[in-house]
Amino acid sequence: MPERKSRKDAVRNREAVLAAADALFAHRESPEDVTMADIAVAAGVGKGTLFRAFGDRAGLLRAMYESRLEPVREAIEVGPPPLGPGTPPRQRVPALLDAVLCFKLDNRRLALALEESGSGSPYQAEHYERWHGLLKDVLEQIPHLTDSDFTAHALLAATRADLIEHLAGQERVPREKARAQLANFAAKVLASGPLEGSTDDE
Repeated sequence: MPERKSRKDAVRNREAVLAAADALFAHRESPEDVTMADIAVAAGVGKGTLFRAFGDRAGLLRAMYESRLEPVREAIEVGPPPLGPGTPPRQRVPALLDAVLCFKLDNRRLALALEESGSGSPYQAEHYERWHGLLKDVLEQIPHLTDSDFTAHALLAATRADLIEHLAGQERVPREKARAQLANFAAKVLASGPLEGSTDDE
């Protein structure tokens, strides 16, 4: 009985921490303004509880990201078109990119904080490898499209959190315009053939 109670307490504390962190990130100007101490106070838990549950600040950010991403991941893995696995690759690639863009627009500060936690490079963040691998696999299904590995990197570069923050925050680009711009960019990349002299066996 005590073990079950402690497990319930741990789950309740985790949920309280994620909710408190969500609220703090939503209302602070910069992700760096939110400290572990701030989150512990807002959640009503001790700092020790926070570090035991998440390890460190990066661990907490990853937990928040994964929690919010779950509905998108489910749609990608088992959902219907245009995100689901039955979608033709030329339609699925822009749909995947749009899902990344919309997710980061909805979670701008969190995405920025998480990407900046990977030694200053979004490419070292854990979630990046997953997005890149998924996009690369879909790109490989498109005939005559060469170097799917690099193409996946290039397309995902257009969804970097710092770029989205600049466009949405500083330049005030409307959401639908940003989505249309990314869709047009993806369409041009997918429509282009290999350059003269390039090979498929690299």
